[in-house]
Amino acid sequence: MLDPEPDLSTRLLSHIDFTSGAVAAVSGGSDSTALLLLLKQYLDRTTPSARLLAVTVDHGLRQGSAAEAQAVAKLCAERGIAHRTLVWSGRKPSTGLPAAAREARYRLLAEAARREGIDLMVTGHTADDQAETVLMREAREEGLAREEGAGREEGRGLAGMAPATLHDWREWIVRPLLGTRRAALRDFLRRQNVGWADDPTNADETYERPRLRAALDGGAGAQRMDSALALAARAALDRTQLGLAAAEVILRFASQPATGLIRLDPALLCAGDDRAAVYALRILLAASGGIAFLPDKARSEALFGRLRAGFLCATLSRTVVDFRRAGIFLHREMRGLPPAATVLDAAIWDGRRQITLHDGNGALLIAPLGAAAAKRLATGEGETPQSLIRAALAAEPAARQAVENPGSAPDWPVSPGFEARPVIAPFARFLPSFDLAPARAAALLIGTPPVPAPPLAGHSAGRSWAKA
Repeated sequence: MLDPEPDLSTRLLSHIDFTSGAVAAVSGGSDSTALLLLLKQYLDRTTPSARLLAVTVDHGLRQGSAAEAQAVAKLCAERGIAHRTLVWSGRKPSTGLPAAAREARYRLLAEAARREGIDLMVTGHTADDQAETVLMREAREEGLAREEGAGREEGRGLAGMAPATLHDWREWIVRPLLGTRRAALRDFLRRQNVGWADDPTNADETYERPRLRAALDGGAGAQRMDSALALAARAALDRTQLGLAAAEVILRFASQPATGLIRLDPALLCAGDDRAAVYALRILLAASGGIAFLPDKARSEALFGRLRAGFLCATLSRTVVDFRRAGIFLHREMRGLPPAATVLDAAIWDGRRQITLHDGNGALLIAPLGAAAAKRLATGEGETPQSLIRAALAAEPAARQAVENPGSAPDWPVSPGFEARPVIAPFARFLPSFDLAPARAAALLIGTPPVPAPPLAGHSAGRSWAKA
């Protein structure tokens, strides 16, 4: 635990690059308030020209939230800190409210950052939050293992929150307080003569986290918390190392012979690191199918075993896996493709392609290219079967007129009115720093724009190609 002392802000923040400034998420609670003051101290001392914007998201879920936002605004005015209050408007879901609120919070923070030209968001998650997160995930994984009679997942979730997470492949979210206990931050605030608000929902045991928080207040709470943090550290190291190994598998054995088509060299089936090979396969399956979550580990292992047994054609996570003499090929299956629909600029189509419109009209009618147009456009390299190239192209997005008039379709991937850039579905929305290596390898493979440089020292993912 870090003790509150005069150089606390330096110890917590000196490894972060604040060149573009920072947007601080400040609810008015003790953690985020302490974070704001520490940021102010550090930037004033080291980088006085850096912009600091405090943003309070009012979810509008309870009485008193507006008053808390006003209190944050008052503190910021007293300290010379720019402040914005953003309101989560619209209907709220009847189930999954915490997750929806979290998604809305990051979306609003990112919008504020983009308006200010800042690419760094900072949140006040603490060691207490980390321990609670790990214990909740551990309980869920144990429950699933009992229900399904299966072994535990490789522990991805047990790594907890990453010190940095890329949001929408654009802005970094940094959590500099993950190694600091809440009590130390409250001591810091008391010495600063600054109060904080206590959110009553943090004590509402209707929700899982407050129930766990109450349980940790007992006599064995400190020991459970320390054990959870140690578990998170081990799981984070394992996840990072597995990601590095999977990245090597992707770089060594995967290629893209045509748009939307990935080829795996069958040599990966006996490369010697099955765990890394299966992990790489799961990432590529999710990317090919446009699925936000990696496919089930047990099913992926079973597929890997079947591939070892010989040629096959199967589907998993909306992805066709076709093992032929020419290699193992992955492409999006035709079932469940989006129907023709109006697509807005910057929208993600089918979980696989980000649409950028050229004409500035803000919307375009887009549909899957289809078999007829794909048949005319398909051109391959080497031994890649033409049938697979056509199948992959048929699942790509196209302007409606290209679908209806395949004879006049332009050479792919040029399409009238828009550009479709590939995204890596499991990392497109949130990319934890644990997963930088495989995300970068997959991006290099399928042509996704490079990952923006992390703002933390020591997060290069450990390979020279990581900067590609």
